Amino acid sequence: MPDLTVTVDDRPLEATWTDDAPETKAALESALPVAGDGIRWGDELYFDLALDAPPENAREAVPEGAIAYWPSGNKLCLFWGETPASQNGEPRAAAPVTVVAMLKDVTPLSDLEGGARVRLERAE
Repeated sequence: MPDLTVTVDDRPLEATWTDDAPETKAALESALPVAGDGIRWGDELYFDLALDAPPENAREAVPEGAIAYWPSGNKLCLFWGETPASQNGEPRAAAPVTVVAMLKDVTPLSDLEGGARVRLERAE
């Protein structure tokens, strides 16, 4: 069963929490639901979200489907493919991010054009 419902414009997606960032997960979970107008950077969308969370296992290269928090920029990011910073085809953030959840399927994002409204909430 999914932990989160992520809606990108009219595309509903499911996500599950990861275990390697407990403080960031707790901060995001207590802030839910959250939403913002996503800015597109390659196959990444990010939007403003201020959380009180330190970097945890922060890294630039992330798996496809990662939902990550960028603490120094106060942004929540969704990765589904290459970004301008990518190397060897992997999704890569511009600066270290903390992965807090994983999208189960990124296929619905493959034809996304431009930015999009992003909303995260607890799954029902």
